[in-house]
Amino acid sequence: MTLTALTLDPGRVSLAQLRAIHAGGVRLALDAATAAPMQAAQAVVQRIVDHDEVVYGINTGFGKLASTKIGHDHLAELQRNLVLSHSVGTGEPLAPSVVRLVLATKAVSLARGHSGVRLALADALLALFNAGVTPVIPAKGSVGASGDLAPLAHLACVLIGEGAAQLPDSMGGRTVPGAEAMRAIGLEPFVLGPKEGLALLNGTQVSTALALSGLFGAENVFASALMSGALSLEAIQGSIKPFDARIHAARGQPGQIAVAGAVRALLEGSGIVPSHADCGRVQDPYSIRCIPQVMGACLDNLAHAARVLVIEANAASDNPLVFTDTGEVISGGNFHAEPVAFAADIIALAVSEVGAIAERRIALLLDTGLSGLPPFLVRDGGLNSGFMIAQVTAAALASENKSLAHPASVDSLPTSANQEDHVSMATFAARRLADMVNNTAVVVGIEAMAAAQGIELKRSVSSPRSSVRIEAEFARIRERVAFVERDRYLAPDLEAMRLWALKADLPDALLNILPSHA
Repeated sequence: MTLTALTLDPGRVSLAQLRAIHAGGVRLALDAATAAPMQAAQAVVQRIVDHDEVVYGINTGFGKLASTKIGHDHLAELQRNLVLSHSVGTGEPLAPSVVRLVLATKAVSLARGHSGVRLALADALLALFNAGVTPVIPAKGSVGASGDLAPLAHLACVLIGEGAAQLPDSMGGRTVPGAEAMRAIGLEPFVLGPKEGLALLNGTQVSTALALSGLFGAENVFASALMSGALSLEAIQGSIKPFDARIHAARGQPGQIAVAGAVRALLEGSGIVPSHADCGRVQDPYSIRCIPQVMGACLDNLAHAARVLVIEANAASDNPLVFTDTGEVISGGNFHAEPVAFAADIIALAVSEVGAIAERRIALLLDTGLSGLPPFLVRDGGLNSGFMIAQVTAAALASENKSLAHPASVDSLPTSANQEDHVSMATFAARRLADMVNNTAVVVGIEAMAAAQGIELKRSVSSPRSSVRIEAEFARIRERVAFVERDRYLAPDLEAMRLWALKADLPDALLNILPSHA
């Protein structure tokens, strides 16, 4: 596979670049201008060591033990011990796509020139990335303050020849010890210098990577839900009038305006819309009529979260930070992931609402009194149950997401003998997004399948067709799942449509309103 070269300019890495990193297929390098500030910051740290000044993180203990001074002869051991003692994560390993973001954003953070570490460390992170070597990072064990200490320790372990990493298929695809993984990319394990272990462990990169992964998944199911909603509108022969641009301009909410415009673009040229202009229906149910208002609010949430996460992906979130203009090393709290936790929480709200309104449209399609379609979207009802229980599955998943959407950031448990007495829980806030996105993808996939069924139930040789964009998507759905003529084993169909919703291979009219595509 040909890899696209991508140069990372710390402080200016874009959301589109982060999405490309998450997807894979890129080869990363740091901008050459990063070398000088990194070297200058390392020189500040070395001066402190040479002058035997006492500075947290360089020659002291950590956390509650910060007042303990460490002798010069033990500084390398101090950093190694820090990494080893903090490698206490548990749970399944992070997905390779998430680890790619962790490697890239940790390299970017170090390359901001405030961590005081060698350029070689940042380069080694990108060497792992470029070789397709994935450090094994357990998903659980961080409270999102003092950085993502445990998961980042597992990453740092690989650099020092400990821990484990997954080799790519081209190298055998095995999980190997960290030392073997390093040698597989032509590097010897590092002996960490002053502050280097702490710099690798401190930071919000795991929480941020998980939240970005959740954001990209949320974007996909959001766009797919706009398509499935437009299909449902056509299936019930709903009104396009609530999508009139003047209505949304009168309110002024940007997401609402964008969503209404996207749906109008999808339905432009539809023959179904004018065919029922005089049907006498006054208003459609809210799940159809208020698509712009509900989905627009979700889009605004995603856009705000995206802005926060791009800033964080470019941030120096180490502690303490080195400032080369004055030669100071200052302790602060940039490791506290509260912004990431809030961003993840509002992504969760959006994902939950996307699934909730899609589930209501499924129920609408199945209710013959509201949709005008055969009960449960199948002929010979009674003998056949059609989509009856598929809607139950959608309801179960939409309900599950409502529980998962409870804000994680409102929780806090003190750690480190109350030195770290307020934490963000950002890692869990971000980690649960994968389950929520997957749940919503199933719901949206069921809606799209049900809407296609409804359109086909009303369709005859002479009946009008929808727009070019809707008909093209209808055909793509039919490539994945067949019309339900009679009851059959539907589980494979739901899986095929889940993948359809997650892939979001959709018209530009939808993709262009998403934060990472804009």
